[in-house]
Amino acid sequence: MLVMNNHYWRKKCYFFESIRVPQREELIKKQVMVIIEIILFGFILGVVQKWLDESASQIFPLWLQQLDISNYFGRLSIWILLGTVISVQASSPLKASIHTFCFFISMLAGYYLYCYYIVGFLPISYMMIWVVISFLSIFMAYICWFAKGEGMIAIVISSGILGVLFAQAFSLTQGFYVYYIMKVITWVVGVVVLYRQTKEFIVVLGLSLVIAIMYQLFIPYWG
Repeated sequence: MLVMNNHYWRKKCYFFESIRVPQREELIKKQVMVIIEIILFGFILGVVQKWLDESASQIFPLWLQQLDISNYFGRLSIWILLGTVISVQASSPLKASIHTFCFFISMLAGYYLYCYYIVGFLPISYMMIWVVISFLSIFMAYICWFAKGEGMIAIVISSGILGVLFAQAFSLTQGFYVYYIMKVITWVVGVVVLYRQTKEFIVVLGLSLVIAIMYQLFIPYWG
């Protein structure tokens, strides 16, 4: 029985490593420093996001007002992009999950601590939605890490990410037009992050377009 189990896990590990091989383990000190940096980045971003929410748009330069930066961080696409970047830059899928979860939880901590201590209110129900999303990011980041791998599975994962970002940047099912310029920029950055060999990337872009159309047909107003 033990031999069968060992054989099963070897086959499973080989399957995952055929998509993308985890990098060699770093020193513990370096791993801890990376997590601390991610937590600080998430916390600061959460504070900045809430500060933007509470600030009058007139205090910003005209070009920032036109880009509607204050509402940008309230949209889904930027968080998909940041989660993707953090995930694919990790050295293993497990670290991708840990890093992404730490980022989202620290971001929520910064945002809602600002809410409570500076603004004077705490929207519990809305906060809990984002807490649930943060825990879901553990599983999503694990999968997302393989987007930078090889083979059809990696192509499908990359296509799914770019398809969702594309669907949030452009209207496809009710005439073609741009929803929001910052979402277009977000999609472009996603393309750069997930770029792969030219022939494979053409497949990724084609498949992402199909996914974007399906996304808008079934959940047109989410994000």
